[in-house]
Amino acid sequence: MELKKGTILTLFLLLDFGLTNAKVEEENPEFWRSQARRTLQSALDRKLNTNVAKNILVFLGDGMGITTYTAARILKGQLQNQTGEETVMTMDTFPSVGLAKTYSVDFQIADSAATATAYLCGVKTNLNTIGVSAAARNGICKSQKGNEVTSILKWAKDAGKSVGIVTTTRVQHATPATSYAHTASRRWYSDADMPEAAKRDGCTDISSQLLNNTDIDVIIGGGRKYMTPRGTKDPEYPRDYSSRGKRKDGRDLIKEWQNMKIGKVAHYVWNRTDFDAVDPETTDYLMALFEPGDLRYEAERDPNMDPSVAETAEKAIRILRKNPKGFFLLVEGGRIDQAHHAGRAFMALHETVALDYAIAKGLELTREEETLTIVMADHSHSVTFNGYPFRGQSILGKSPLWASDFLPYTTLMYGNGPGHVVINGSRPDIRRVDTKTKDYIQLSAVPTESATHSGEDVTVLARGPMSHLFQGVQEQNYIAHAMAYAACVGADLRHCQGPTGPEVVYSTFSSHENGAGVAHSTAALLSSLLGLLLALWLPV
Repeated sequence: MELKKGTILTLFLLLDFGLTNAKVEEENPEFWRSQARRTLQSALDRKLNTNVAKNILVFLGDGMGITTYTAARILKGQLQNQTGEETVMTMDTFPSVGLAKTYSVDFQIADSAATATAYLCGVKTNLNTIGVSAAARNGICKSQKGNEVTSILKWAKDAGKSVGIVTTTRVQHATPATSYAHTASRRWYSDADMPEAAKRDGCTDISSQLLNNTDIDVIIGGGRKYMTPRGTKDPEYPRDYSSRGKRKDGRDLIKEWQNMKIGKVAHYVWNRTDFDAVDPETTDYLMALFEPGDLRYEAERDPNMDPSVAETAEKAIRILRKNPKGFFLLVEGGRIDQAHHAGRAFMALHETVALDYAIAKGLELTREEETLTIVMADHSHSVTFNGYPFRGQSILGKSPLWASDFLPYTTLMYGNGPGHVVINGSRPDIRRVDTKTKDYIQLSAVPTESATHSGEDVTVLARGPMSHLFQGVQEQNYIAHAMAYAACVGADLRHCQGPTGPEVVYSTFSSHENGAGVAHSTAALLSSLLGLLLALWLPV
């Protein structure tokens, strides 16, 4: 097949620009060899940490699939005036890496409620249900009775540890709620969100369970309006009717929480000034609700009113770590997911970068010898990382190689979502559109009101005591059991009772197989590039 001259010219121009954009040092083979030697020696020097974990620190990136993780790494570097691809995120430094299968009992692609029940409670369940087994049915109150399952937060509390939740969403949202609630519907935030039949059958809303189920020491996030009586004016937005209290039962759960803590040093705050005034060294309990609903996106956060997730995580750790028996803390970057649902890659990536800074703060405030730190996603999203962008090109920019309709497309796109637009039978011409702004909505292949989740495995990164347990490809519910084993909480206490018997051999890839994969990677890359060229030459 004859190759078109324009295609040849385009390919050579791309190759030439790509080479000139590379760092000079990277053209020297010794650069890569020496880098690999250092990495190899670090791996060889690593010793297994088999201590009992005094503390468990979980950072959950909601919707932070591998594409998001990679793209956020590049963005973080580019925000620091680097090319980005070679940037090392804090989470990149974790020595143990595994994958978790995210499907739920009833769906191939799960939601945050089902996945949280898996990795926090150790049991896979159905879509939209929280803290219950798969015997419960979505939205059917009667089905949850007798099918409740508890979380590692409760196991830690029962073991005498301090516990906390920090989120960038409302504290009643799926991820944080699973640590303390049991409900047939993740959307029963307040009693006003429940059907009357569910109330008659004895089910309670998530907000009331926040107070009644487990004595949580630190609660930080949003969700004020689900805690106060209907019509209660919000202290920050008194003229906004949508921000006013929602509860039909007349209960003021914030005041109830304060009354429950009489005799303790307990603080309720809703703004930055009061939050900063909380002394973690003298505080027993903290409830901080910074918004009526979810917190603002990091890119739109008013630092004078709301602290960052790194700052809220720091305050939580400083309060919880005073307990000589240790702590369990769940920190969620929850708006990564919400930004992806809206097709806004800019927001999703900035939320992920913010979470990485919180992870760095967590490592700074704890000791690796005694703290098991986990970083993971609950599920992925339909965002794709495509095209052939040059090295160092903005991750939020456009591919230099246009599509067959002679129009450009962005490096990041969605399989489905609100970004599907057709104008006169064609997709939009974005040549003059700035795709790097926070309000830009990425194009999607299929029109949906909200971009859906995707079903591929998600990364699990671990550091600290027994972190080697988090290697390999595992079912997502395994994570809760491995964390509990490492910290000697819950039902399996063998780790703190001496030797646990013969070494367990897990079925996984051998080091020989992994090495072989690395050895032929260059040849595979060349083969792939050849295939790409052929694909560009041949007609569709």
